[in-house]
Amino acid sequence: ISLLLQREMEFKYPVARRDETRVDDYHGTKIVDPYAWLENPDSEETKAFVAEQNKLSMPFLEKCAVRQKFHDRLTELFDYPKYSCPYKRGGRYFYYHNKGLQNQDVLYTQDSLDAEPRVFFDPNKLSEDGTVALKMARLSEECEYFAYGLSSSGSDWVTVKFMTVGDQQELPDTLERVKFSCLAWTHDGKGVFYNCYPRQEGKAEGTETTTNLNQKLFYHVIGTHQSEDILVAEFPDHPKWQSSVTVSDDGQYVVMAITEGCEPVNQLWYCDLQTLSNGITGILPWVKVVDNFEAQYGYVTNEGSLFTFRTNLQAPRYRLINIDLTNPEPSNWTTLIPEHEKDVLGFVACVNIRFLLVNYIHDVKDVLQLYELKSGRFLKNLPLDVGTVVGLSCRKKHTDVFYKFTSFTTPGIIYHCDLTSDSPEPTVFRQVEVKGIKPSDYETVQVFYPSKDGTKIPMFLVHAKGLQRDGSHPVFLYGYGGFDNSIQPYYNVAYLLFVRHLGGILAVANIRGGGEYGQTWHKAGSLGNKQNCFDDFQWAAKYLIKEGYTTPEKLAINGASNGGLLVAACVNQQPDLFGCAVAEVGVMDMLKFHKFTIGHAWTTDYGCSDKKEEFDWLIKYSPLHNLPQAPTDSLQYPAMLLLTADHDDRVVPLHSLKYIATLQRGVGANPKQRQPLLIRIDTKSGHGAGKPTAKAILEDTHIFSFIAETLGLSWRD
Repeated sequence: ISLLLQREMEFKYPVARRDETRVDDYHGTKIVDPYAWLENPDSEETKAFVAEQNKLSMPFLEKCAVRQKFHDRLTELFDYPKYSCPYKRGGRYFYYHNKGLQNQDVLYTQDSLDAEPRVFFDPNKLSEDGTVALKMARLSEECEYFAYGLSSSGSDWVTVKFMTVGDQQELPDTLERVKFSCLAWTHDGKGVFYNCYPRQEGKAEGTETTTNLNQKLFYHVIGTHQSEDILVAEFPDHPKWQSSVTVSDDGQYVVMAITEGCEPVNQLWYCDLQTLSNGITGILPWVKVVDNFEAQYGYVTNEGSLFTFRTNLQAPRYRLINIDLTNPEPSNWTTLIPEHEKDVLGFVACVNIRFLLVNYIHDVKDVLQLYELKSGRFLKNLPLDVGTVVGLSCRKKHTDVFYKFTSFTTPGIIYHCDLTSDSPEPTVFRQVEVKGIKPSDYETVQVFYPSKDGTKIPMFLVHAKGLQRDGSHPVFLYGYGGFDNSIQPYYNVAYLLFVRHLGGILAVANIRGGGEYGQTWHKAGSLGNKQNCFDDFQWAAKYLIKEGYTTPEKLAINGASNGGLLVAACVNQQPDLFGCAVAEVGVMDMLKFHKFTIGHAWTTDYGCSDKKEEFDWLIKYSPLHNLPQAPTDSLQYPAMLLLTADHDDRVVPLHSLKYIATLQRGVGANPKQRQPLLIRIDTKSGHGAGKPTAKAILEDTHIFSFIAETLGLSWRD
C-alpha cells in the first residue's frame, strides 16, 4: 500500500466528546474546557480514548519504512558497556555498570580498584520487564548499611528499603510515600533523614493526579517501623515548601535547604547535632541562617563552624562564600571565590581536605579547575576536551577524585586524579568505545545566531565531516529553555544514527530560560519573558534554513517536558517553519498545570493563571489554548507526534490527551492536512527517569522512524 493510500485509510481520528458546559472564568475571561473529562485517568471514557489513539498511532509507527533497520542498528550500537565513576565507602569501592542492553544498571563492589568486582545489587532481578528502577541509593558512613529507593513503572513515588553491606541481608525496614526526597545518613550509622508526604485519599502509584502538598522531614532509626519515625521538620503554614538536608563532612551538623517551587533560591537552616544530649527525639532546634527566598545556598564543606556555600546572592553566575555560624549575620560573610565575569560556577567539591574541585561552564562547555580551600587561590586547570562532566566522585577525607567526561561523540571517559602528588595530573581510568561509530567521522561546531531581539544564542551542530550547505539535509533541532537547566553536550546513540544513517544534522539550541549563562539567562526566558524561549527556538530554525543547512520541509523539532511545551508553542506560532514536530511529555495546559501533582512548583518559572497579570502571559502561548478550535481550510500543521505515559506523575498525561483531542479536531479535520497528528501513550512508563533500556530503544526507534517517514528520508547503509 502506498504511503498516501495508507494515510487516507488510517487518518480517521477518534471523535472525542466535547462538553461545552465546562467553562472556567479567569478574571472575567471565560474559557471553555471541552475535554476536561480527560483529566480523570481512571474513567472508562478516558481509557477508551487512550486505546483508540494507540490503535491509530502504533500501527503507523510500526509500519514506518526505516523502523526495523533503525531498531536493529540502535540495539546493536546501544550494546556497549556503560560505567559510572567508582566511589569509596569504608574500605570498598562501588560503581554502576551496564553490560550493554540490561534494562537497569547494576551496582558492583570491589575491595580495591584492581580487585575482582562482584555484583552488590541488581535491580533487574526485581521485575521481568525492567520497570522497577533504583531511584536513589546511599551507603552509611562506615559502610554498614545500604539504603535504596525503588520506583515502579517510572513513577516519582519511591519505596525505600535497607540491607546490611557485609552479608547483604535484607532488613525489614520499609519507608513508603517517599517523593522528591533527600536520603542522608547520620555519621553514627544509626539512621537516615528522608522526606515523605502524608497519606491521602485514593491511590498513590503514579497514575493519579492528586496535588503533592505538606512534605515533611523525618529521621528513621534502623531496626524500627516507619510509624515510629521521628518528625524533625514540618511547615504546616507553608504546604508547598519542600526540604532537603545534608549532613556536614564532619558529621556534626545537619544543613537544611527549604525551597518553594523550582526557582534556584532557598532558605538555609542548620542544627548542631552535638547539642542534642538525648539524640534525635523530635523537631530539631533549627537555627535559621537565611529565612527568605532571595538567593540559593548550596553546602560545599565546613571547617568547624566556618561553612563554605555556593550562592547566587548578588552573583547571577554564582560565587563561593564563607559563613561562620558563630557570627552568622550577612555583614560578616566573606567571598572565597568571586563571581566570574562571564562563566557560570557549576559544581564545587572538597577533596583531600585542602582542595576544591571547581567546575565552570564556559559558553556551554565544562572547565575543571583546582583551588585551595583555605585561601580560595587558583592552583591549576585540569585538562578537558569540549564537552561535559557528567559524573563526579570525591570526598573531603579521600585523597583522589574520579570524574566522567562525555560529548556528542564520546560515550564516556572516566578520569582518576591523585591529589597527594605535588603536581597532580588526571589519568584515564576507564574509556569506552562504541563499535560501529567512529568519532572521527563527525564534526561538532558551535555557532552563535541572532534571535528575534538580536540576542546571540549558542547552538551546537553535529554532522558528517565535509558537509555541503546545499539545503538538502534533514535537521533534528532540540531545545529545552527552562528551570535554570543547562543543555550541554551529551552522548545519544539515536542522535548519531540520525546523522549517520538518515544523512541528518543534530542541532541543540541553548535558548534562554536555561542556566547556560547564569540567572540573567534563566530569567530572560521565564515568567513574563517566556516568549523569548519560543523566539530563540524559531530563530534557530530560521538560521539553519538561511545558512543553507536545511529547508522547512526537512526540519524536525523535539523537546521533552518543558521542551514539549516549547515544541507545541512554536508549532502554534509558526507551523510552516517545520516539517515535523515531536513533543514528549509536554506541559500543554498552561492555565491548569498547577492543579496536578507537583505542578504548583513550576509557577516560579511560568507564573499562575490565578493571578490576572500572569494569566495574561500564559493565555498568549498556552499550547492547548492557541490551537484552532474548529477546522479551518487555510491552516496546515507539520507532522506531529506526542508522547506521554500512564505513570507520568510529573507532567500528567492529561496535558497531552487534551492537546491531541483539540489538535485532531481543529487541524486534523481539515481535508488539506496531509501530515499525521498522532500520540503514543506508553504503559508502565513515566516521565523518563528509570526507563528500562528496551523501552528507551523502542521509544527512540518510534520517534526517529516517524521523523524519517514524514520527512521522506531513506536509510543509508
